[in-house]
Amino acid sequence: MNVIRRRRAEVYTVTNAPKPMSEDIQYRQRRYLISMSIRTGCFLGAVFAGVAGAPLWLVGLLVVGAVFLPYISVIFANGGREPQPSARFESPDSPHHKGISGQRPEIRS
Repeated sequence: MNVIRRRRAEVYTVTNAPKPMSEDIQYRQRRYLISMSIRTGCFLGAVFAGVAGAPLWLVGLLVVGAVFLPYISVIFANGGREPQPSARFESPDSPHHKGISGQRPEIRS
């Protein structure tokens, strides 16, 4: 008895394609810029709060934010591409799968 096993062909879809690298870089640059803006705000807030005589805990909190945000921002900016969810399709054997209607095209030589 001759048993023929068919290999299941892997199907690639457009929805499984990752975002373009330019979009990913733009997203990380924007996130880094926002984080550095917050850091600048913490630094300026610490200076103005210190001059205005604000409580020491507030000045200390703003200084800690100004010191540690650059490190955190660089880690996130250089972390690599964001994971992309992949599309999931049901197998052709599922009861909800509709078959191809009509005659299948043939390649003739």
